Amino acid sequence: MTQQWPARLWIVRHGESIGNVARDAAMAAGHGIIDIAERDIDVALSPLGHEQADALGRWFGGQPPSGQPDVILTSPYRRARQTADRIGERGGFGTARVVVDERLREKEFGILDRLTTAGILQKYPEQAEFRQRLGKFYHRPPAGESWADVVLRLRSMLDSIALHHRDRRVLIVCHQVVVLCLRYILEDMDEEGILAVDRAADVANCSITEYSFPTRADEAARPRLERYNFVAPLREEGAPVTAAPDANVAAR
Repeated sequence: MTQQWPARLWIVRHGESIGNVARDAAMAAGHGIIDIAERDIDVALSPLGHEQADALGRWFGGQPPSGQPDVILTSPYRRARQTADRIGERGGFGTARVVVDERLREKEFGILDRLTTAGILQKYPEQAEFRQRLGKFYHRPPAGESWADVVLRLRSMLDSIALHHRDRRVLIVCHQVVVLCLRYILEDMDEEGILAVDRAADVANCSITEYSFPTRADEAARPRLERYNFVAPLREEGAPVTAAPDANVAAR
């Protein structure tokens, strides 16, 4: 049975969050713990993150109908939902349905949650050693996930897209690791291939990763990557571009 693809797929990382800002402050000060009071799921967009999401929404709204989503799938995390809502509002997608899918959530960091690299080395040196030995793709911190775990839930999510959203224009709003793991699946990458992409640059806040798909006459073909880390919509709107890792960067 051949894969049933959407007509177009955009994958967007959420706008800058207060977690990104707090992480930068902790790293600059050499602290071991990132100072955030909320649960990771409750971390909101920063003022700049709202500006980025608004800019991206206006850009989508200026595209022809074939270049606009008719369904939006989002992580349940507050920063992602805020980004999805603002894109829809500023883009005028009155008919686009927003669907929350827990499988798009941030990678779970377990006992390493809110720790900087210095904090991990101080509190859990054995985990730093395990990660060095196994590599970031397969290392699973206690009570957390590996990249491979994220890939498993995303394979299920893509099957749901095939079932419910074939031939539709789908926008996904999610997180940095999720963007990378979706590339891993859609482009049939291996561990080294996706880690090379990760080493090259962080995924920018509100950047677009876009795929086109084969016609039904050529359904055996792979999805085609059209753009990656595309931030021209932000620059066109005068919104600053940021690429800060999420608060849990050390565990990512």
